[in-house]
Amino acid sequence: MNNPILQRQKFGLFTAGVIALLVSLLFVVSPASAGNPTQKTENYCLSCHGDPKLNMTLPSGEVLSLYVSQDVIGHSVHSPLGIECEACHTDISTYPHPAQSFQNKRDLSRTIYLACQKCHPDNFQKAQDSMHATAAAKGNMQAAICTDCHGAHDVQIPGKPRSSISLTCSKCHADIYAQYKQSVHGSALINENNQDVPVCTDCHGVHNIQDPTTAAFRVQSPEMCARCHADPQLMGKYGLPSDVYSIYKTSWHGVDVSVYKSRWPTIWHDSAVCTDCHGIHDMRKTTDPASHVNPTNLLATCQKCHPGTGPNWTDAWTGHNKISLQRTPFLFYVDAFYSSFTPFILWICIIYVVLQIIRSLVDRVRRSLP
Repeated sequence: MNNPILQRQKFGLFTAGVIALLVSLLFVVSPASAGNPTQKTENYCLSCHGDPKLNMTLPSGEVLSLYVSQDVIGHSVHSPLGIECEACHTDISTYPHPAQSFQNKRDLSRTIYLACQKCHPDNFQKAQDSMHATAAAKGNMQAAICTDCHGAHDVQIPGKPRSSISLTCSKCHADIYAQYKQSVHGSALINENNQDVPVCTDCHGVHNIQDPTTAAFRVQSPEMCARCHADPQLMGKYGLPSDVYSIYKTSWHGVDVSVYKSRWPTIWHDSAVCTDCHGIHDMRKTTDPASHVNPTNLLATCQKCHPGTGPNWTDAWTGHNKISLQRTPFLFYVDAFYSSFTPFILWICIIYVVLQIIRSLVDRVRRSLP
């Protein structure tokens, strides 16, 4: 005879087993455990947004393309990491999509880019303290935001290749980029693929870009140049001296700049820093006829701060070089003379003073004797 209690226990065990089997199968086929967690959401969104003809007209009259290439988004840095569309498009989770209130393309970009701070809060905050954010606060809505530099659906590893950094900046600063391409730095990077030369972000910063026209930026600029030009290993690689900064610091210009930097860093002054003589984005080799410090142009460069000076002005300048017998023999011998004569005179003075003290003591002793 069947026991009802035993039958209920068997049925309960059977049911529990079935539920456990279903749960295990669910986890096996779950997209969360699949090899590529992005495919389900991306494919769902691209079922519409993969149409090149998909677009919408904004209130401004601009036609906004809603097409997203599978190849582009698939090769971004976000897709392989499992960062789905909704991570950036935070207000879109269903279809039909909610009505949008963007007036123009720029309004849309400046709204959606705010999602970057969820994953990149430190860099996002730095960008809010940059001159780009300051320009936007003053009404310039075209000032750069995250997606202007990094892209939207095509975000790549920053600085790969290195030449892409300055190309990115050229989207807004085309005139400056044209100068940079012809400079000793830019031509080496673009034409020779030299990875040692500075790009825009090495001098201006990455996210916390500050105003380069301020006095604070100006007094810091020699140290900025020294990061490369005072590096013996890097300069030795190209046969360049690495003591130019230390020599500059002992010059009148360098000493004056150091005083202003330590005491009045926010007050503008006219003592020359590197860029005043060599140029800013158009720096060239001294042998280049277009260089500001080429011998044929040097006097005109000096006259920017010292109007009315004649040719003898530049003839007396030794450059950022130590005084040597080969380069400046006359100054070498003058320096050698004073370097020897000055200590000699000082020793004579010391000996004279010591002898005077001894004589005074001897006289005092004599007068004390009966």
